[in-house]
Amino acid sequence: MSLSIIVPTYNEAENVRELIERVEASLKGLDFEVIVVDDSSPDGTAEVAEELGRAYGNVRVVRRPKKMGLASAVLEGMKVAKHELIAVMDADLQHPPELLPKLLGRAGEGHDVVVASKYVEGGGVRGWSFWRRLLSRGATLLAHALLPETRKVKDPMSGFFLFKKSVVEGVELNPIGYKLLLEVLVRGRYESVAEVPYIFEARRRGRSKLGLKEVFDYVVFLFKLMRQERRVEQR
Repeated sequence: MSLSIIVPTYNEAENVRELIERVEASLKGLDFEVIVVDDSSPDGTAEVAEELGRAYGNVRVVRRPKKMGLASAVLEGMKVAKHELIAVMDADLQHPPELLPKLLGRAGEGHDVVVASKYVEGGGVRGWSFWRRLLSRGATLLAHALLPETRKVKDPMSGFFLFKKSVVEGVELNPIGYKLLLEVLVRGRYESVAEVPYIFEARRRGRSKLGLKEVFDYVVFLFKLMRQERRVEQR
């Protein structure tokens, strides 16, 4: 099976080398590409990724003129992706590249969307404060309450997932922030979803990009998506 891995980046020069090296080791012998979509990181993230591209031959860099957000970066990466299967993951090493073969394996069983999940048996988090855990659980409950399509997945907020391009072909996606999976689950065309457990690790280097603005944007996005889906159902 062939795979395109899209990695949105902003100021991840400290992490992107290890990430790509671990991806290359985990998928050795398989047909895959890594697409780094960088939002003009001032720390030289794009340059590090381009250096790795010359070394490995299957790493491409898409440079964007300014900071535009994770989800839109994924959509940008999909425009140049060569393969039908798309994996999405962060560059901060909180998403273990070693899980990619398991995600691919579940896709090979016929699942259209495969989610790396913190909240199924065998999954979990390390290094989170009580408030971060509470925020994550609260955000998941809110998504389940407002968007029934997300209830089939225990971790609809995951930023680490794999899906077939055909799931979103012809679907207008207008995500904000880092919650593309929510739109895929609500608007995508798919039959089967699977979850694979993993441990979400504490960030080792760099700074978290989660702040009050991201929380506010998320809540606004949920209500907007709910209203849009109701209008579609009423047609």
